[in-house]
Amino acid sequence: MREQRVTPLELFFDLVFVFALTQVTALMAADPTWLGLLRGMAVLTVLWWAWVAYVWIGTTTDADDGLARIVLLAAMGAMFLTALAAPGAFGQLSDVAGGSRDQALLFGVTYFAVRVAHVGLFRVIGRDQPDVGRAVRRLAPGLLLGSFLILVAAFLPPGWPRGLLWAVAIAVDVSSPLITGTKGWNLSPHHFAERHGLVVIIALGESLVALGVGVADQLYDVRTIIAVLVGFASVACLWWLYFDIVAIAAEHRLSTAPVEERNDLARDSYNYMHLPMVAGIVLLALGLKKSFADIDSPLKLTIAAALFGGTALYLLGHLLFRRRNMGSWNRQRAVVAVLLLALIPVGVVAPAWVSLVVLTSVLLGLVTYETMHFREGRRMIRGHREAHEGGEPHTH
Repeated sequence: MREQRVTPLELFFDLVFVFALTQVTALMAADPTWLGLLRGMAVLTVLWWAWVAYVWIGTTTDADDGLARIVLLAAMGAMFLTALAAPGAFGQLSDVAGGSRDQALLFGVTYFAVRVAHVGLFRVIGRDQPDVGRAVRRLAPGLLLGSFLILVAAFLPPGWPRGLLWAVAIAVDVSSPLITGTKGWNLSPHHFAERHGLVVIIALGESLVALGVGVADQLYDVRTIIAVLVGFASVACLWWLYFDIVAIAAEHRLSTAPVEERNDLARDSYNYMHLPMVAGIVLLALGLKKSFADIDSPLKLTIAAALFGGTALYLLGHLLFRRRNMGSWNRQRAVVAVLLLALIPVGVVAPAWVSLVVLTSVLLGLVTYETMHFREGRRMIRGHREAHEGGEPHTH
């Protein structure tokens, strides 16, 4: 079977996800409390699983033509409305700016529609691919139940009843792929790895958007401009840590994995392990945005936790990603993750610009160490990728 490639329609779908990420940041920025951060992560999680579902469609078949294209565009429209309603997904005006019961209901209805469209698309695909059809029948009950519970939650009183049902819905949604297994899916390794790499870029881009929005009207002195460049450098370091070696090695591992192992590896490494990476980047975006509200004042504890802890969460995703792919741990990234957590108090007592400098200095130190210490392995891995791209397209 030919290797599937990312299509323009899939990139169009990813643009909707870009907007969804900005809305998650807006939700947390409007309510920068521990509860607000928890709500933001809950909304991000359900949006992530909706996006992941459509990645499996693209890696299984060409959904860029015929009826599949129409259904996918309709799902994108529903996803866009879901993103619009995200800041009010919990529907509490006192806690979330612009939130309302109507927005919670809109979020629930449109999210359920997105998931129904996903099942419908796969049923259409299953007509020509019986193994995929059987896999969908196993997965559909949990997938639809999780999204239906979020819809039901919109009718419950705001507060712990609604939050509890959300927790149950997320548990159902997240656990379903583990319970039903991955037998029957027809995975295209390059496509699958590329889509997840693109979503990391999307999340990093959202961080830059948050940074730019936070300082757009403050570029009036050299110090602020330098602080902006420091913030940009921190995002650039996150890009380097993923795309310099990690993405290349992981894609090679997925492409060369035995067929019977490949689907499980893809689900675990990309669907599950990339979620903490994206969540960490979104938290960093919140930290950057709030840091420039007043760069001479210390950060609130929640914002300091988002800035330093979000970056640590990103590195935790890397640790789990490597463990699942290579069976080993990255010690230096584990040490840096712990160090970043220990630096959270710095954000509470020092000016925001100091926190930015400290965070970026730590990340630059990690990037420099890995580039120098592993330069031979780095050269070999990147050279192998370049040689492979110069040859014939591989199949699976």
